[in-house]
Amino acid sequence: MGEEFASRRRRARESTGSIHAEAEARGEPLAWFDEVYRRADGDTAMVPWADEETHPGLAEWIARSGMIHEGRALDIGCGLGDNAEALSATGYDVTAFDVSPVAIEWARKRFPHSSVEYVVASLLDPPPEWLGKFDLVHETYTLQALKGVQREAAYPAIASLIAPGGSLLVIGRVRDEGTDVAGPPWPLTKSEFMQFENLGLTPRAYQSFTLVDGEHGVAHARVMFERPD
Repeated sequence: MGEEFASRRRRARESTGSIHAEAEARGEPLAWFDEVYRRADGDTAMVPWADEETHPGLAEWIARSGMIHEGRALDIGCGLGDNAEALSATGYDVTAFDVSPVAIEWARKRFPHSSVEYVVASLLDPPPEWLGKFDLVHETYTLQALKGVQREAAYPAIASLIAPGGSLLVIGRVRDEGTDVAGPPWPLTKSEFMQFENLGLTPRAYQSFTLVDGEHGVAHARVMFERPD
């Protein structure tokens, strides 16, 4: 990463708070995602979470699985498509969606020959035909980009997408219980990650890891759940 890229990325991160606040003030709490992509105008450095590569937490999970996968996978908040493409490369039939039309158009242009189905949709109002249909549901950095009633609504929405016997993989920043942080993003506590237990999902693994962000290490968690048959 060059210094110019790093400088643009810092500016992008500094602006997300005001972009989010403006959207909330308009009564459109999810509109800030599309605004970030729109203002970026094709420059990935100006999208704080877009690194043009598979997220390391997902890449490690794929490497550890050591198998070719089958079935349908759903990538939540797919952004520019790198995680969706990585899941597709393992054999999954992948649907990837984002609330931002700009992000979806951008992803389609980046991967014009992809087998991934890129769709504009909202996690909080998913298409009815998706309910209970996916063998793997994956989300990285979506829950941490939501807060308040939107985050609370996201948990049952995510759980509703998993097929009987299917799995949920959640990856994100983690913070200590009882602490708070100014966002976005708003990292989850361990108990917040584990709220899916209350929705009938069985936790199979909770793994902590650290990623370097600039000069600092940032605590993350990767959590796997399963829905009973």
